[in-house]
Amino acid sequence: QVQLVESGGGLVQPGGSLRLSCGASGFTLGNYAVSWFRQAPGKEPGEVSCISSNGDNTNYADSVKGRFTASRDNAQNTAFLQMSSLKPEDTGTYYCALHTRTDCGGEIHYWGQGTPVSVSS
Repeated sequence: QVQLVESGGGLVQPGGSLRLSCGASGFTLGNYAVSWFRQAPGKEPGEVSCISSNGDNTNYADSVKGRFTASRDNAQNTAFLQMSSLKPEDTGTYYCALHTRTDCGGEIHYWGQGTPVSVSS
């Protein structure tokens, strides 16, 4: 069975930090670039980061540059998104998603179930 499962979301105060995990099973995550998307209620998902299959290259949306860091541990079949200096506008459901190629920019072909993040006082 192919599965992609996010975890680590929750409620955090502005300025706080969270680390999201994306655990893969049923396939080799290291063969694919991984993106994180954020979806606010009633909005379309927007890509916040991408990391290449070997972790050598990352891309970030301007809104999260300097605050979010994508990483991965292919031996554990897991990708991560470290989020710091969180702002209320970071609130939303976060999804990890697979590209169809080793580098970022490929077609998205698989999504996780999402983990909610709420940044509020």
